[in-house]
Amino acid sequence: MMNPGDKPKEPKMDPADLYREEVFTDRKVGTIRRLTPVKVDGSTDAGRQTLYLGQAQVLTAVGAVPLSFEIDASSLEGAIEKFSEAAKEAVDRTVKELQEIRREATSPILVPGSGVGGPGGLPGGGVIPRP
Repeated sequence: MMNPGDKPKEPKMDPADLYREEVFTDRKVGTIRRLTPVKVDGSTDAGRQTLYLGQAQVLTAVGAVPLSFEIDASSLEGAIEKFSEAAKEAVDRTVKELQEIRREATSPILVPGSGVGGPGGLPGGGVIPRP
Protein backbone atom coordinates (compact mmCIF):
# COMPACT_ATOMS: atom_id res chain seq x y z
CA MET A 1 0.00 0.00 0.00
CA MET A 2 1.29 3.43 -0.90
CA ASN A 3 1.34 6.26 1.59
CA PRO A 4 0.51 9.82 0.56
CA GLY A 5 3.59 11.40 -0.92
CA ASP A 6 5.13 8.05 -1.96
CA LYS A 7 6.27 7.87 -5.55
CA PRO A 8 5.02 4.91 -7.58
CA LYS A 9 7.68 2.27 -8.19
CA GLU A 10 9.19 2.17 -11.65
CA PRO A 11 8.17 -0.96 -13.57
CA LYS A 12 11.32 -3.01 -13.90
CA MET A 13 11.85 -6.27 -15.78
CA ASP A 14 13.53 -9.12 -13.91
CA PRO A 15 16.53 -10.19 -16.05
CA ALA A 16 16.63 -13.56 -14.22
CA ASP A 17 13.04 -14.39 -15.25
CA LEU A 18 12.96 -13.80 -19.00
CA TYR A 19 11.06 -15.98 -21.49
CA ARG A 20 10.81 -16.17 -25.27
CA GLU A 21 7.18 -16.53 -26.31
CA GLU A 22 5.85 -18.56 -29.23
CA VAL A 23 2.17 -18.84 -30.14
CA PHE A 24 0.48 -21.89 -31.68
CA THR A 25 -3.17 -22.05 -32.72
CA ASP A 26 -5.52 -24.26 -34.68
CA ARG A 27 -7.65 -21.14 -35.37
CA LYS A 28 -10.73 -23.00 -34.07
CA VAL A 29 -10.49 -23.98 -30.41
CA GLY A 30 -7.75 -21.92 -28.85
CA THR A 31 -4.14 -20.94 -28.51
CA ILE A 32 -1.11 -22.43 -26.79
CA ARG A 33 1.71 -20.13 -25.75
CA ARG A 34 5.10 -21.74 -25.23
CA LEU A 35 7.33 -19.73 -22.89
CA THR A 36 10.94 -20.82 -23.24
CA PRO A 37 13.25 -19.52 -20.48
CA VAL A 38 16.11 -17.41 -21.79
CA LYS A 39 19.17 -15.66 -20.42
CA VAL A 40 19.78 -11.94 -20.77
CA ASP A 41 21.65 -12.55 -24.05
CA GLY A 42 18.60 -14.36 -25.49
CA SER A 43 20.11 -17.84 -25.36
CA THR A 44 17.97 -20.67 -23.96
CA ASP A 45 18.26 -21.14 -20.19
CA ALA A 46 18.31 -24.94 -19.80
CA GLY A 47 18.22 -24.58 -16.00
CA ARG A 48 14.56 -23.53 -16.02
CA GLN A 49 11.42 -25.28 -17.26
CA THR A 50 9.55 -24.35 -20.43
CA LEU A 51 5.98 -23.28 -19.66
CA TYR A 52 2.82 -23.90 -21.67
CA LEU A 53 -0.22 -21.64 -21.32
CA GLY A 54 -3.58 -22.21 -22.95
CA GLN A 55 -6.07 -19.58 -24.01
CA ALA A 56 -9.66 -20.05 -25.11
CA GLN A 57 -13.07 -18.39 -24.93
CA VAL A 58 -16.34 -19.60 -23.49
CA LEU A 59 -19.60 -18.20 -24.81
CA THR A 60 -22.03 -17.14 -22.07
CA ALA A 61 -25.35 -15.31 -21.97
CA VAL A 62 -23.44 -12.05 -21.49
CA GLY A 63 -20.86 -12.70 -24.21
CA ALA A 64 -17.49 -14.37 -24.61
CA VAL A 65 -15.41 -14.90 -21.47
CA PRO A 66 -11.66 -15.27 -22.10
CA LEU A 67 -9.86 -18.07 -20.29
CA SER A 68 -6.14 -18.38 -19.59
CA PHE A 69 -4.70 -21.47 -17.96
CA GLU A 70 -1.48 -23.33 -17.40
CA ILE A 71 -0.97 -26.68 -19.10
CA ASP A 72 1.21 -29.18 -17.25
CA ALA A 73 3.29 -30.48 -20.15
CA SER A 74 6.92 -30.94 -21.11
CA SER A 75 6.44 -30.60 -24.88
CA LEU A 76 4.19 -28.90 -27.40
CA GLU A 77 2.71 -32.30 -28.30
CA GLY A 78 1.90 -32.92 -24.63
CA ALA A 79 0.35 -29.45 -24.31
CA ILE A 80 -1.88 -30.16 -27.33
CA GLU A 81 -2.99 -33.47 -25.81
CA LYS A 82 -3.72 -31.87 -22.41
CA PHE A 83 -5.35 -28.69 -23.78
CA SER A 84 -8.96 -29.92 -23.55
CA GLU A 85 -8.70 -31.13 -19.96
CA ALA A 86 -6.90 -27.96 -18.81
CA ALA A 87 -9.53 -25.82 -20.59
CA LYS A 88 -12.34 -27.78 -18.90
CA GLU A 89 -10.74 -27.20 -15.48
CA ALA A 90 -10.42 -23.48 -16.28
CA VAL A 91 -14.12 -23.35 -17.23
CA ASP A 92 -15.07 -25.10 -13.96
CA ARG A 93 -12.95 -22.62 -11.93
CA THR A 94 -14.47 -19.67 -13.79
CA VAL A 95 -18.03 -20.91 -13.20
CA LYS A 96 -17.31 -21.28 -9.47
CA GLU A 97 -15.79 -17.78 -9.34
CA LEU A 98 -18.82 -16.30 -11.12
CA GLN A 99 -21.17 -18.12 -8.74
CA GLU A 100 -19.22 -16.70 -5.78
CA ILE A 101 -19.42 -13.19 -7.21
CA ARG A 102 -23.18 -13.61 -7.71
CA ARG A 103 -23.56 -14.96 -4.16
CA GLU A 104 -21.63 -12.03 -2.70
CA ALA A 105 -23.70 -9.58 -4.74
CA THR A 106 -26.93 -10.97 -3.26
CA SER A 107 -25.72 -11.21 0.34
CA PRO A 108 -27.06 -8.76 2.94
CA ILE A 109 -25.32 -5.45 3.55
CA LEU A 110 -24.43 -4.38 7.10
CA VAL A 111 -25.43 -0.76 7.68
CA PRO A 112 -23.95 0.93 10.76
CA GLY A 113 -26.32 3.16 12.74
CA SER A 114 -29.58 1.70 11.44
CA GLY A 115 -30.70 0.88 14.99
CA VAL A 116 -30.87 -2.87 14.44
CA GLY A 117 -28.22 -4.84 16.27
CA GLY A 118 -27.82 -8.18 17.87
CA PRO A 119 -25.57 -11.16 18.33
CA GLY A 120 -23.01 -11.38 15.60
CA GLY A 121 -23.97 -8.00 14.18
CA LEU A 122 -22.38 -4.62 14.51
CA PRO A 123 -23.37 -2.57 17.54
CA GLY A 124 -25.97 -0.07 16.40
CA GLY A 125 -25.95 -1.67 12.96
CA GLY A 126 -28.42 -3.68 10.97
CA VAL A 127 -28.81 -5.87 7.97
CA ILE A 128 -30.52 -4.72 4.82
CA PRO A 129 -30.98 -7.34 2.14
CA ARG A 130 -29.95 -6.39 -1.39
CA PRO A 131 -32.78 -6.14 -3.90
